[in-house]
Amino acid sequence: MRVALGVGGGIAAYKSAELARALAERGAQVQVIMTAAAREFVRPLTFAALTGRKVVTDLFPASSESEALASAVEHIGVAQSNDLLVVAPATADLMAKFAHGLADDFLTTLYLAFPGPVLLAPAMNTNMWRHPATQANLELLRGRGHAIIGPEEGELACGMTGPGRMAEPAAIAAAAVNLLNRKRDLEGETVLVTAGPTREPLDPVRFISNRSSGKMGYALAEAAAARGANVILIAGPVHLPDPPGVKTIKVQTAQEMRDAVFANLEPATIVIKAAAVADYHVANVPQQKLKKTAARISIELDPTPDILAELGQKKGDRLLIGFAAETENLRQEARRKLLTKNCDMIVANLVGQEENAGFESDTNEVVLLLATGSTVSVPPSPKREVADRILDEALKLRLALHAAR
Repeated sequence: MRVALGVGGGIAAYKSAELARALAERGAQVQVIMTAAAREFVRPLTFAALTGRKVVTDLFPASSESEALASAVEHIGVAQSNDLLVVAPATADLMAKFAHGLADDFLTTLYLAFPGPVLLAPAMNTNMWRHPATQANLELLRGRGHAIIGPEEGELACGMTGPGRMAEPAAIAAAAVNLLNRKRDLEGETVLVTAGPTREPLDPVRFISNRSSGKMGYALAEAAAARGANVILIAGPVHLPDPPGVKTIKVQTAQEMRDAVFANLEPATIVIKAAAVADYHVANVPQQKLKKTAARISIELDPTPDILAELGQKKGDRLLIGFAAETENLRQEARRKLLTKNCDMIVANLVGQEENAGFESDTNEVVLLLATGSTVSVPPSPKREVADRILDEALKLRLALHAAR
């Protein structure tokens, strides 16, 4: 395992020395690349002693013409000779440069030349992390398939308390090993995923919808593609970049989602219904905007198509996974849905109670109820990690179901 470790300029850079050692202890050959700002916090000699290798500090460090020529292409050599790029701490500045393809030093130039998997461990001030620019850059990087670990919440060096602390070195090292060892165990599979909300029009300018951000469904599509699957993603209106390597179909209403699902069902071997489909719609939408008056109005709503139930009747040998977002009686309601919709698995979570789980959050805490009668609890984790856990359990479940037939 050959790892290029990029160290950004932040107080968390001192923890990167421990990360270099943790990677080496796991059998990695570590090549450290430091930005100029990183060298204000930690000396290159520290990393050289820990890794036994030269630490790269400048894009053009040489003085002679021949050495300058060699250093001019060194970033290409480093990119080609390593299996994984880990950046810790990934500062707001580095994330912005990565997101927009800016390359003005060795690390940012290496990033553009690196063809392998990338793991970023963000660390910065809480307000910097929450800034819309940083969050937009984060979504761009996630959309490229990069793995993100952290940041964690706690007291920061600046005196603030909140998200911004770099993940612990041991956790980053473990994530790096998992990223390299991830099996492409979904090659040959076609995974159909639905994500996000639907919008059911009330008139030409108003609609009924819900708080679903689509993040969980998008994480599942991204994870399945990373594991070798052919992925079809049918998404309601969300503000997320299309996952790389995934066929994405955009819809608005429940009827449009239903039609798209069944138009693309034939090649699917696994169907994951993560979308939060609206339960009701207006059957006859007015052609003109409803005018506000002092009078009270009533709107008659009809049920939308029950896509999951229809899939349960037509799934054949496909593995069918549904979602249940509940505000109470989580396991009872999920078990009822598992049986009545003829699903193989229900992913259940409480919504509206936990700030860092469910709708709109980047993390989730779920319970998996399986057709075998088993139950698996997944603790609070980033949605991408939850997605991989769901896929792990889905593959084990299919083996168990086939063995029982």
